[in-house]
Amino acid sequence: MKFIHIADVHFDKPLTVLEKNGLAEVRRLEQRRAFHELIEYIKKNDVSYLFIAGDLYEHEYIRRSTIEYINDCFKEIENTTIYITPGNHDPYLENSYYQQFHWNQNVHIIKGQETIENKDFTLYGYGFTDFYSESITLPKILDKNKINILLMHADVNGSTKSVGEYNPILESTLKNSEFDYVALGHIHKQDRNNVKMVYPGSMFAGGFDELGTHGMIEGNISDETKEVKIYYRELDHQEFIKQEINIENIVSKEELIETINVRTRENNKYYEYILTGNRQIEIDTNELLKYIEDKSVIKIKDNTMLPYDLKKIAEESSLKGIFVKEMLSKIKEDESNKEAILKMIGIGLDAM
Repeated sequence: MKFIHIADVHFDKPLTVLEKNGLAEVRRLEQRRAFHELIEYIKKNDVSYLFIAGDLYEHEYIRRSTIEYINDCFKEIENTTIYITPGNHDPYLENSYYQQFHWNQNVHIIKGQETIENKDFTLYGYGFTDFYSESITLPKILDKNKINILLMHADVNGSTKSVGEYNPILESTLKNSEFDYVALGHIHKQDRNNVKMVYPGSMFAGGFDELGTHGMIEGNISDETKEVKIYYRELDHQEFIKQEINIENIVSKEELIETINVRTRENNKYYEYILTGNRQIEIDTNELLKYIEDKSVIKIKDNTMLPYDLKKIAEESSLKGIFVKEMLSKIKEDESNKEAILKMIGIGLDAM
């Protein structure tokens, strides 16, 4: 039994980091190309089933034209049965396109908890009916002689104490279950360490929080032995890359701009440069980006340190000492604002 397993496509998700560079629309077209590559692969390889484990689209932002595009793609694979379990970004709500749109006949959308039997396997599905779902109780397997597949959008080993929960479930619970394959969604990073319990990762990367390659899982389950074999196929041919640049020896803005401009970059990559080291110059990352010639450089982050010994200055009985001591105490009170406070210290010391 051949199948494809994808998750977390997030059609019409705001691509905030790319909006500033005018690349958001380009990226959305790349997303459609990746999705259609999936459809073409299914057609050429006679794949019987497509499992979509949640977050196919963004409920808040999805356009009807995008839904029609997705459905038109599904019409191209009439002989493939498509199972969709809604996730926390595309829950099955009264006003959702899952309920309001007339999907092609080969599409089955799972509402809540469903068990579906067909000629090849029994599918146990969990679909979000709200933006949060607090818990899962795994169903009992109806027939252990059949292939049994669990399809759900879930947070394996996720916290059960957070305000918003996304089907938290223990990995041990899944491992001890008797499902032959667990098709997961929600975590955007691939996890294929256990071939019977798989996160394919997001099919398409939307920013620098989704590094690495992105694509789909192709699987095959033996009808006789239930042996599972899986293969990873890349669909997103553009990759987000983070690289550090130490600027300790850079003494001017012009030198920093030239340092970034002459760096070697690969095709089909988007870059975020993280500036590190003790800085000798003032840094305005938005201003810097204006002078970078290669538009594949999307983001510059300032993680540099002040060229001062703050602990030593804080011990001084001077205006500088009082200022630094007070600001460092604010960092102790709230570590989350450390980066912003350090920048404020730098501005203050430079001014003094």
